Amino acid sequence: MTSTPSITPMGASDPAAPFIRDTVRWLEKAVIGLNLCPFAKGVHVKGQIHYVVALTEDTDAVLSLLRDELLALQSIPTEVRDTTLLVLPHCLQDFLDFNEFLGDAEGLLDALGLDGTLQIASFHPQFQFAGTDVDDVTNCTNRAPYPTLHLLREDSIDRAVEVFPEAEAIFERNMEVLEGLGMEGWLALDVGAHAPAPGAASAEGGNAR
Repeated sequence: MTSTPSITPMGASDPAAPFIRDTVRWLEKAVIGLNLCPFAKGVHVKGQIHYVVALTEDTDAVLSLLRDELLALQSIPTEVRDTTLLVLPHCLQDFLDFNEFLGDAEGLLDALGLDGTLQIASFHPQFQFAGTDVDDVTNCTNRAPYPTLHLLREDSIDRAVEVFPEAEAIFERNMEVLEGLGMEGWLALDVGAHAPAPGAASAEGGNAR
């Protein structure tokens, strides 16, 4: 895993560290462990995933950090940083608010002229597909420990699809995997939030790893 200190150095006392650990646990045990994304293991093993934690409750500060991370991902070689996970442990806890914010995120991507070069995917601990119950286990395909923005390169997506030509079948397979696992099985993975509950958020802070 890459480790790029920002604002404060990473370490045992770094406030971002618990949120990164939770996110990595989710990635390893759920996304990779259940093979929900066949493309995730390669970039994880190669240390090409960049983790960023926004320790703020201010959506404007999140947008500013998102701008910085989009520009950084564009400028850094793929072999150094293929993708970025921007984790928001203190912000946009409500799923509807998060969905509304995604419109601003896409607007920023367009304003930067990066639409078609980069892409923003999203995960949320309260994610819910339209027409499903909140406790429907299939919702867990898009659930992460904290609200998370996933910044991806379009070129990397294209290369991954070439290697996995039946990419359109991933969604259906994931539904089957989660239904077979059941909510009890999902909870047994223990891939939720373990860090302290929001309440110690910094109005301006941000840490990256």
